[in-house]
Amino acid sequence: MTQILLIDDHHVVRTGIRMLLESDEKLVVTDEVGSAEDALVYLENSKTPNLVLTDLQMKEMDGISLIKVLKKIYPEVKVAVLSMSEEPSTVVEAFDAGADGYLSKAADYTEILFGIQQIAVGKPYLTSSISLNFVSNFKNYSPTVLDINAILKRHDISDREFAVLELIAEGLTNGEIADKIFLSKRTVEGYRQHLMEKTNTRNTAQLVRFAFQNNLLK
Repeated sequence: MTQILLIDDHHVVRTGIRMLLESDEKLVVTDEVGSAEDALVYLENSKTPNLVLTDLQMKEMDGISLIKVLKKIYPEVKVAVLSMSEEPSTVVEAFDAGADGYLSKAADYTEILFGIQQIAVGKPYLTSSISLNFVSNFKNYSPTVLDINAILKRHDISDREFAVLELIAEGLTNGEIADKIFLSKRTVEGYRQHLMEKTNTRNTAQLVRFAFQNNLLK
């Protein structure tokens, strides 16, 4: 029997998904939580499930970041995404983070159950509608090219903040950045601080490393 930890920040949605999953006698939801942070606390203090089923859009730590942490700490646990987003860049980013499967909430319930079963036994799975979209438009998508705008949106980074981030990565000081993009030094300092808060980094080195690790900078 596959033991599943369910993560979604909407209680009503969790209830519906749980009922769906437990309609299959081979699946059991051991627990459900409303955030990535709660999931990590649960895993630290409870028996490790066979599979984690997570949404992507959550208030604090997002699903992509959670997948990276899970795969580092619990590499043996299968991780499946269940999301409303069918954006190719988001799907690619999830798999790049280590997801074992990606399911759309818009998919038929029989396909969701089938996908979970496939992922549980070690077979990667992608919702058929998304797969067909990739096939139909394969010339436009590449596993090595991520949509930067989607990543910026996820971390709530504005275009101006991104421009400052690029210049920080070039090694420019706050004063030099201010002169280059016609802002006050204090405004640039504010952008730098906002960037560190939004990316959960403590200094410039960590901020730049975050940018490269998340494919914001090449």
